[in-house]
Amino acid sequence: MKNENMMCDLNTGVCGEVGEDGIQLIDLNKPEKKVHLYYVTDPICSHCWALEPVLRRFQEQYGHYVQFHTVMGGLLESWDGFADVSNGINSPADVAGHWREVGLHSRMPIDGSLWLDNPVQSSYIPSRVYKVIQQQSEELANTFLRRAREAVFAFNQNIGEEAVLANIVNQMSLSGAAIVEQAAAPDAQSLLEEDFELSRSLGVRGFPTIIMVNQDNKGVKIVGARSLADYVKALTQVSEAASLQARPLQKIAALLQREQRLFSKEIEIMYDLEPHEVVGFLKKSLPANEYTLSKIVGEVYVESNLSS
Repeated sequence: MKNENMMCDLNTGVCGEVGEDGIQLIDLNKPEKKVHLYYVTDPICSHCWALEPVLRRFQEQYGHYVQFHTVMGGLLESWDGFADVSNGINSPADVAGHWREVGLHSRMPIDGSLWLDNPVQSSYIPSRVYKVIQQQSEELANTFLRRAREAVFAFNQNIGEEAVLANIVNQMSLSGAAIVEQAAAPDAQSLLEEDFELSRSLGVRGFPTIIMVNQDNKGVKIVGARSLADYVKALTQVSEAASLQARPLQKIAALLQREQRLFSKEIEIMYDLEPHEVVGFLKKSLPANEYTLSKIVGEVYVESNLSS
């Protein structure tokens, strides 16, 4: 201690530093060290859409252990020179069958016929909109990403078109025209390039890829859509927590009001239900006037009649 800190003050009764309150609440618990989770994805990645049910439940129950970072990976810059030989994709028309296969396997509804008559020309366009909104709010950006995926996969809308994107953003109570215009500017592309650089530095080559990294920069990389157990196991491996404590699940009423639309597979995964149990579960859990049931691509989905 420096000499000037050795003065004993008669008024405060303190020898040393003065000027602080005499009685304070303190917390000597070590701050919780969160794991950084990098989710590298793309708006038109069909396996990322298939992952949504599992990823939502993981976030609901174990999100308090992680700092979540969504990173745009850049799946399709343009069709000029593009080919995905391993999946037999050389032109937009080739994507339709691949998407239908993913939809049937995952039961997250995918129409896919837009690839035959109105194909998305670049996933960079909605990715830039995501980055622009992210500058305002991470939560709003992720809401946009969800709405864009619903539009392109389930409702067969071309999210490479400015009018479609503006409409999605407008429905989030933001200025669609202004944000889409901003997303076309060089600054938005620079933001996107930063994500691409981060993705490269993480060694990501395909989507979805989830990387969990702890404070010691040791981590686990999980490539492809996996089960909830796989992500929990990975978190266990990198977390400093003695044992992971899953948070209780939200009631379906609160979850639906927040998300506004949920597909059957998402409800099944979230609440451990069989497909035939979903409609009865909703009828038992929600007042009839608070939701609307519909079907698309052979799958049940529910929409909230309440605003979020």
